Amino acid sequence: MPEKSRRQFLTDASFTLLGAAAMPQNPDQTPTPGAPPAFATAPAAGPEVSTATFAEAEKLVQFPLNAKDRAEAAGNWRQSMAALYERRTGPRLLPIPDAIAPYSNWNPVLPGQSAGPAADVFVRSTNDPGPLPSSDAEIALAPVTKLSRWIETRKLTSERLTEIYLARIARYNPALRCVITATPEIAREQARQADAEIAAGHYRGPLHGIPWGGKDLLDTAGIPTTWGADFYRNRIPARDAAVVARLHAAGAVMVAKLSLGALALNDIWFGGETMNPWLLEEGSSGSSAGPGAATAAGLVGFSIGSETGGSIISPSMRCGITGLRPTFGRVPRTGAMTLCWSLDKLGPMTRSVEDAMLVLAAITGPDAGDLSSVPSHLDFDASAAVKGLRVGYFPGWVKEAPATDVDRHALAACQNLGMTLVPVTLPDWPYSSIQVILFAESAAAFEAETLDHRIDELRMQVPDAWPNTFRQSRFLSAVDYVQADRMRRMTALEMARVMKEVDLLLVPSLRDEMLTISNATGHPSLTLRAGFVEVSEARSDWAPDPARPLAKFSPPRRVPHGVTFIGRLFDEGTMAQAGLALERELGVAQEPPPQFA
Repeated sequence: MPEKSRRQFLTDASFTLLGAAAMPQNPDQTPTPGAPPAFATAPAAGPEVSTATFAEAEKLVQFPLNAKDRAEAAGNWRQSMAALYERRTGPRLLPIPDAIAPYSNWNPVLPGQSAGPAADVFVRSTNDPGPLPSSDAEIALAPVTKLSRWIETRKLTSERLTEIYLARIARYNPALRCVITATPEIAREQARQADAEIAAGHYRGPLHGIPWGGKDLLDTAGIPTTWGADFYRNRIPARDAAVVARLHAAGAVMVAKLSLGALALNDIWFGGETMNPWLLEEGSSGSSAGPGAATAAGLVGFSIGSETGGSIISPSMRCGITGLRPTFGRVPRTGAMTLCWSLDKLGPMTRSVEDAMLVLAAITGPDAGDLSSVPSHLDFDASAAVKGLRVGYFPGWVKEAPATDVDRHALAACQNLGMTLVPVTLPDWPYSSIQVILFAESAAAFEAETLDHRIDELRMQVPDAWPNTFRQSRFLSAVDYVQADRMRRMTALEMARVMKEVDLLLVPSLRDEMLTISNATGHPSLTLRAGFVEVSEARSDWAPDPARPLAKFSPPRRVPHGVTFIGRLFDEGTMAQAGLALERELGVAQEPPPQFA
């Protein structure tokens, strides 16, 4: 008799299983010979479980059982769920290496849809940068668009610029606490090489010779990469992260590893709190706290931050810089700390919109080490007209906090530039429930540190900090996780509908719903300074901490306020063209923090 095909075998087996399920069970519950193994046949594992255990657990998952069901569940829990413990306890313990991502990947492009431009086109501005300033501070605070032209034309050497930034790090970092590790030896060597190459006619592009700093969750070969956590202070990677390697290839000069809140939360790390250059009584926000503060204060030419749920947008808005969060999958995260595989993104933090695009062009593209990174095109023309672009806005959001008059003025400025304002809506859904995905994935990413209690050593030990969240997340329902993932797809479908109506959205930067929605769907964002507000207006809950020693500077009462564009998937170019036009129209982007000018 010929051997059955695999397909025929699976078909027969499926009908066999269906038939077995429909047949009456043996009265004595003895498995039918030849039947597949049933649940609850494994050896018991884990601690004893009683009906009282289930009665208490029901409060966590909001799923009440009656007495009979509770007794049945408690009676076989240790057998039916034995496999739950097998991977992390007992003789078959299997630690999962950090580099292993989940098998399932989030794809922001929905089935049947295409996204992004058809080809790569990058046209930078041709503006004359003007004469080189006589002041080191003016040079340090200039945007990359100017710095690169001065270096390209050899009016400024990379070595001089590097020394300016290293001196400012030494002078200002004690007040800002934004640098975890300065890298002067590497920076000076890279600067010398850049100047030699440029003098020989080998100009690599706009980042050649520009000093930069990276959030200290990007691996750097032979240099500590601490993730902001005390127990990783001596963690020294053997290889560079993909983004670091690409910036090295572009000729950029690494001067510092910049602070992040421990394990990418908030602005508190093992060296203290990173402060806002505009308001030294206030933290710079997180978790890309160091990139925000260092870029605003002119300690680096540009920086690289990361975002999972607002960590580029928030410090960019607070510190008055430009933050570009690319489409999920555009920039590879190989060699970067994982917080949440399906949400993490890396992006530029700069002093102008065009700067952000110059950096994005250098770091975009897939890498084999990041399964979520994909090929994509980047189409940006700094001279493109924005007249006729459809800018969506949420009428209710612009009338209430956290929106301010600055947000409303920016919306009017878009209209003055010839863009068409289009009111849009999204369903009133409980979007915060999608955060279950972040809680579950982050707790998985830091399982080892949670189970061995290293997270107990972190400075932040409050209810909404990672230690408590990681512990709580061990008790999340897997069913609720799956339902949150399904809701994420529903949300992506709604965003796809909205983005068919407009070319981009303009939203208040810290609007909770859009922070959650756009991070979950993977849409790109661009945050840029749009004006200034008084401290009392900008920080309704702000108060100085009497226990925190203040710097010698008298903080201003006037602080920058940013707005945020949300773009279509892989269409950062259109988003940046609108941002560049708005930046020029408003004319407020280049004013530096007074204490650092």
